[in-house]
Amino acid sequence: MKRLVSFFEIPSSDFKRAVKFYETIFDISMPSFECEHEKMAFFPNEDELCPGAISWAEDFLPSQNGVLISLNCDDMEATLSKIKACGGKVVIPKTKIEAENRGYFCIFADSEGNHIGLHCDK
Repeated sequence: MKRLVSFFEIPSSDFKRAVKFYETIFDISMPSFECEHEKMAFFPNEDELCPGAISWAEDFLPSQNGVLISLNCDDMEATLSKIKACGGKVVIPKTKIEAENRGYFCIFADSEGNHIGLHCDK
């Protein structure tokens, strides 16, 4: 079976602010693409495929009530510090997943108000 998640898009109301937010908290560079009615900045490739993007389109609006995706990180405390420094907010603090060997999760609000999960092994 292929990876269950094919591609994700995180909506933004301020495209440049959202791209800077994710580049800073994950210490990555996100190449951007702009056409007439849409802007996208792509997360780094994984296994030669791009997993997702920050997107802007007039009718694609951020929401705290939409689908929740979780992104991996190596050091949750360090990532949460960057999130706060970039204007994000912790919604659910680092919490142990109550299943064996599943690690930890938290949920944060990004610069656009989207609720996004973080996952790490320790």
